[in-house]
Amino acid sequence: MAKVILPEVGEGAREATISYWHFEEGDRVEEGEDLVEIATDKSTINVPSPCSGVLTEVYFEEGDIVEVGEVLANIEEEEALFEEEE
Repeated sequence: MAKVILPEVGEGAREATISYWHFEEGDRVEEGEDLVEIATDKSTINVPSPCSGVLTEVYFEEGDIVEVGEVLANIEEEEALFEEEE
């Protein structure tokens, strides 16, 4: 299980607002695809998926304010999915 964590967003910002989820729970995502768009006072940033797999849990909704370092979502990694099928 891979955790999607809100990264440092620059210029001393300690929090960001979830603007838009590009995927929903249960959707398959590819490593590097834009997963969620976040906004700070100074910029809008897309957080990429850290791995390929299925988005299993989303912890925050659009409009929620999240602190740097918090877990935004979980992804069941592709390798783990194949192991379960065997």
